[in-house]
Order: sequence, then C-alpha cells, then structure tokens
Amino acid sequence: MNSSQQKYCKFCGALIDADCVICPRCGKQIEEIRAQNPNIYINNNVSSLSNAQSVGYFGRPKNKWVALLLCIFTGFGHKFYEGKIGMGILYIFTVGLFGIGWIVDIISLATKPNPYYV
Repeated sequence: MNSSQQKYCKFCGALIDADCVICPRCGKQIEEIRAQNPNIYINNNVSSLSNAQSVGYFGRPKNKWVALLLCIFTGFGHKFYEGKIGMGILYIFTVGLFGIGWIVDIISLATKPNPYYV
C-alpha cells in the first residue's frame, strides 16, 4: 500500500487506511460520519419500527409502591399486578417459592425506580 492510500490517526498516531473513519487501533472516531441515508432501520426491517412503537418500547408502567405493598402483605399479589399470572399461581402454591422468592422480590421491588416497566 502506498502512502497516498494511508493516513495517520490523530489520536494514537497509527498508520491506517485513508478511507477509515474510526481508527482500528485505538477505536476513536477520526472523521465525521457522512450520512448517505439519514433513515435508520433496525435489523433492516421497517415493520419492526412500527411494532416497537405500537407496543411501547419500555413495556407497561407499574407503580413501585403498589407492587411493594402487594408483595409484602399478600406475598403473591405483585405478580398478578405485573401481569405474570403463571408466576402468581406458582407463588400461591409454593408460599412465595418457600419464602425465598418473596424476600428477593421485596428487595428487588424496593430498589426499582418509580415507575418501573414490565
């Protein structure tokens, strides 16, 4: 490769190809990325964008305090509140996974932001 097809990285000084935008040695961006197509597609599938927007990217918002009170006083009600019916039934028949799952859920609900998304 001759020197007209190479350039130096302005951050680490490595000799790289002239058409590089990001240095392969240090990983820093050398030049501005020229956008030829300003539309961004996830997985090259336009329908996936409309599905993500219609369902909601973050899921259904739930109030942390309602879930925490349901967890403390019922042991299983927070699972039904979150829409996890199967886990709610399992918690009923196993008494909150023998108490261990109940304690873990109290701690995890107490540390979640309000609202949290399910």
